[in-house]
Amino acid sequence: MPKVRTAVLISGRGSNMVSLVEASKAKDYPADINLVISNKPNAAGLSKAKDLGVMALAIDHTDFSNRREFETALDAVLREAKTELICCAGFMRVLTPWFVSRWEGRLLNIHPSLLPKYKGLNTHQRALEAGDSEHGCTVHYVTAELDGGDTILQHKIDILENDTPETLSSRLLPLELTLFPKALSIVAKTYRT
Repeated sequence: MPKVRTAVLISGRGSNMVSLVEASKAKDYPADINLVISNKPNAAGLSKAKDLGVMALAIDHTDFSNRREFETALDAVLREAKTELICCAGFMRVLTPWFVSRWEGRLLNIHPSLLPKYKGLNTHQRALEAGDSEHGCTVHYVTAELDGGDTILQHKIDILENDTPETLSSRLLPLELTLFPKALSIVAKTYRT
């Protein structure tokens, strides 16, 4: 069976995107990353994707007068590429219900908290301020509710006594890089069944 055609949306350095592309190169991996799109033309992840042999392009959200116009252009490019699944990997745009409904059940995101805790930004700081004993990351389906979709996979780590938001982030990132490819594999394996 052919691999599931998957696009990755990024806004920055693309570390999670790189882990997805590298995983997809394995012969038995069920998804193929065939397109990387950034809403920021200067995103470092675009050149990383090209270096990995993946088509990469920018659709600058500031070129559009509103979210709907940006998302219409994004949707058109994804459909032209025959995209089946989309992974949001550090994509720093809240998607509208219009876009989400067009890709419902096929849109994944990685979030740096143990959802449903700490939706949105500054998750490491918020976990520390709350005095939590553990933190982690979640891959979930994207819905119209911010960070509200069903969980696919989570990974937990203990919060250490001397942790800062920066140390927590640096300890969590390697786990994100393994969690997202595992979650995409689960979704891609069941996508056509």
